[in-house]
Amino acid sequence: MTASTPDATRDAEGESALTVVLAFGANILIALAKTVAAVVTGSASMVAEAAHSWADSGNEILLLIANSRAKRSPDRIHPLGYGREAYVWSMFAALGLFALGAGVSVTHGIQELVHAEPATNFAVAYVVLGVSFVLESISFQQAYRQLRAEAIAIDRDVLAHALRTSDPTTRAVFAEDAAALIGLVIAFLGVLLHQITGSAIPDAIGSILVGILLGVIALILIDRNRRFLIGEEASPALRQAGIEALEALPEVDRVTFLRMEYLGPRQAYLVASVDLVGDYAESRVAHTLRDLEARLERNSHVVRAILTLSTEDEPTITV
Repeated sequence: MTASTPDATRDAEGESALTVVLAFGANILIALAKTVAAVVTGSASMVAEAAHSWADSGNEILLLIANSRAKRSPDRIHPLGYGREAYVWSMFAALGLFALGAGVSVTHGIQELVHAEPATNFAVAYVVLGVSFVLESISFQQAYRQLRAEAIAIDRDVLAHALRTSDPTTRAVFAEDAAALIGLVIAFLGVLLHQITGSAIPDAIGSILVGILLGVIALILIDRNRRFLIGEEASPALRQAGIEALEALPEVDRVTFLRMEYLGPRQAYLVASVDLVGDYAESRVAHTLRDLEARLERNSHVVRAILTLSTEDEPTITV
């Protein structure tokens, strides 16, 4: 938990939304171009790439929904807020990538192996692949910049942060764009070998490899969303920040228990046992704890804080 302001949180949320919007715009243009190229050339790799881009475009719509619904404030029915909706809609997006992107690519590649048909107009495929690589690179750089800034702030490797961040939309765009760039290289090699050898087999294998790549990425995204949905414990760095925030309160002498769980992107639920300074009268204890909870909840990352009293024999917590 960092001492962030609501403005800092809004900036991070705005950055995530911008990342998704840029990815969506790029993917629509790329999907249209790849579809035309697939029809004109008859290349299996281009069909796989078109399916990939259309799946990504649909996913970005789901990710925008995830961003929007997760921002809703807590209410009587959902006192801990709606943050976990981000993981639900991101899970749908990952399932779509697996079923549509990976499924169509592998299926079409196998069909091409069984009933191989030569491709034509290879120049069209090369132009579309080149333009797609440029557009995907722009989208990828936006996601990378956001993740890198966050990773540096918490002294973490960018790839490790991509896997562990509580923001599923940025993780999804980063992973899908990385897969798209790798997929474009695979498709280029498939088309090139098809042209050089005159055989459709390399092209078909390229389609299958693109599908396998998308399947692996989708499974990783599904697993990460699953973990956050069932309750992901905060990272050691976030736990340490939580302990420091508690110990910084003048009424708190020590912390003996802490549970911090993600409720959504950059949102946490904090439960702790604390030993108060001095001897408080019983009539004051409840009011003091409620006041401390309210102060903790002023941090924009803490949706809800619950404090209880420690017993004398409980050891002081360590991360």
